[in-house]
Amino acid sequence: MSHRKDLIGIEDLTAKEIIHYLDIADRFASVLERPIPIVPTLRGKTILTLFFEASTRTQISFSVAAKRLSADVINFSKTSSSVAKGETIIDTARNIEAMKIDGVVVRHSAPGAAKYLAENIDAFVINGGDGSHEHPTQALLDIFTMRQHFKDIAGLKVLIVGDILHSRVARSNIFGLKKLNAQVTICAPPTLIPIGIESLGVNVHYNLDEIIDKYDVVMALRIQLERQEAGLFPSIREYRNLYGLTRERVKRMKTGGIIMHPGPTNRGVEIDPDVADGDRSVILTQVKNGVALRMAVLFVHAGGKIE
Repeated sequence: MSHRKDLIGIEDLTAKEIIHYLDIADRFASVLERPIPIVPTLRGKTILTLFFEASTRTQISFSVAAKRLSADVINFSKTSSSVAKGETIIDTARNIEAMKIDGVVVRHSAPGAAKYLAENIDAFVINGGDGSHEHPTQALLDIFTMRQHFKDIAGLKVLIVGDILHSRVARSNIFGLKKLNAQVTICAPPTLIPIGIESLGVNVHYNLDEIIDKYDVVMALRIQLERQEAGLFPSIREYRNLYGLTRERVKRMKTGGIIMHPGPTNRGVEIDPDVADGDRSVILTQVKNGVALRMAVLFVHAGGKIE
């Protein structure tokens, strides 16, 4: 199956392309179970992680994925780079070209930064998160995790709870889940829901207690504490009381329902510690699956071939 050069967002992908990533990730998940979880697939390739925004999990996950494929990895951080001295992203792009990098994973606070970079370099570009626009590999690993548990995404009932307005993870998940015919509902205070989001085919609710028993998957999003300072909801305590995944709420979920969180979690705010660590939680599975899924993405865009 031929693939586009870059992975900028889920919105542009077809259902067939999404499933292709998931199927390749299945193969790499089994590689990661081996005593020596390394394959020579991308030996000789060089991958750059270009992170203008702070990240721990995504950057490490991509680095581990590239190394498991035997690629060389260069990790870039804004604070230790020439960007701190005024270098622009286009200057950085030209330097990437000069160094003959094969692929770039970029995170940037500006929506569209990954697309801009992709249009200016020959190397393939993977969007590691651009502002509040998209975070495609997080959505793919989330959907991959759902498929492991439920076998089929079509008809799955998924509830996303939290700061939808600022969440690139929510946007990418909505795009991907809808393309695979899942039913998606969002739940949050009105101030944290984008105007017109119903046009994406999602249901909107404001009262979590009225609906939590109806879903196969409940995904909590991280509440950024600066949102409360900006007056988007009255207090952290009130947010937890109305929208937090507490032990009492989780008891009312559907039998077999799972709890997800893209991380990092604010324990005691959007999710209680015993829920995050409980039997229904697949949060650590999401982290583990992140490596297999990102191996699949790097493999596909680097032109890897299935043996």
